[in-house]
Amino acid sequence: MSSQLSGQQCEACHADAPKVTEEELQQLMAQIPDWVPEVRDGIMMLERVYKFKNYKQAWAFANKVSELAEAEFHHPAILLEWGKVTVTWWSHAIKGLHKNDFICAAKTDELL
Repeated sequence: MSSQLSGQQCEACHADAPKVTEEELQQLMAQIPDWVPEVRDGIMMLERVYKFKNYKQAWAFANKVSELAEAEFHHPAILLEWGKVTVTWWSHAIKGLHKNDFICAAKTDELL
């Protein structure tokens, strides 16, 4: 199902853009089941930890995520560790989740 999301493009997100509703959150989360909604400092975010055999593979994946972010002009937090990359998407302008975050999460999954 995430291919439905990954086939979409991000739209420009401004401070007055609507955050996803609770109903939309449930529907969109069903399409990216490996992601977890996290609340930090009152801001809802999407997070997923990807595991790799070594640092070099994790690094290569983190670079792919960075290229995706530039292509979509939407930028996540990326934590690179030995054998692990944590990716966190949220929309800074609205301090929460927008459909763009779910689109980028689905596209991130396709980078594996």
